[in-house]
Amino acid sequence: MSRFQFDRKIKIDVAEPARYDGDAPETLGNGDDDQGGEGSFKLRPSDSNVMEDQEPFMGVKVRRKASRIRDYKGDYIDLPSRHYIMKILEKQGDKKVLFADKVLKFTGSGRMKRRILVITDFAIYMVDPETDTLKRRIALAAVDKLCLSKLSDNFLAIIVPTEYDILTASTRKTEIVTVLVEAIKSTSNYELDVVFSNRFEYNAAADFVKEVEFEEVEGGVKTRIVRK
Repeated sequence: MSRFQFDRKIKIDVAEPARYDGDAPETLGNGDDDQGGEGSFKLRPSDSNVMEDQEPFMGVKVRRKASRIRDYKGDYIDLPSRHYIMKILEKQGDKKVLFADKVLKFTGSGRMKRRILVITDFAIYMVDPETDTLKRRIALAAVDKLCLSKLSDNFLAIIVPTEYDILTASTRKTEIVTVLVEAIKSTSNYELDVVFSNRFEYNAAADFVKEVEFEEVEGGVKTRIVRK
């Protein structure tokens, strides 16, 4: 039996070819953004987006019909079989895993990279599945707020004022938000701020800011990422 404990399923049509490093289960389209310019994404909702409605959303989020009916699983990657991640967690002293799944992470230059996101009751881990290396560890106490749109898309920004922020795309964004809110509340009695806006800024790197803008269009949601 694993010594690690778990507490606890969107199709995206591509407007343009995606630029990412390595194969990814999610597919997004974006424009050229290597120099921190702007990217454009057009996402179309699907009935396969089935995530449970949770309190952090308080009716603000525009939700799909099927998004209120599925229980959370927590581990979507069979974490105990990924020995290199287990070793990383053991080294950090983390034993209670709340969430583990593949996501897409946006770099400062606008590229999309495949990552494994692991959330424990103490920290957030971003692991490169191609090299089996830990790319980043963020203490939950360092997370200031979460930013997402009011529309049916997959984008989530994790705001970390003492470092730089993370912009991700995940088919299980609702679950990630809920896990983070509950974990931070249970360990610190701090109510994590969840901000819903169709336009928000995030620090893509330590030295520059980007703005993400969402627009509801026929057949889905159009997203633009522009350097400020």
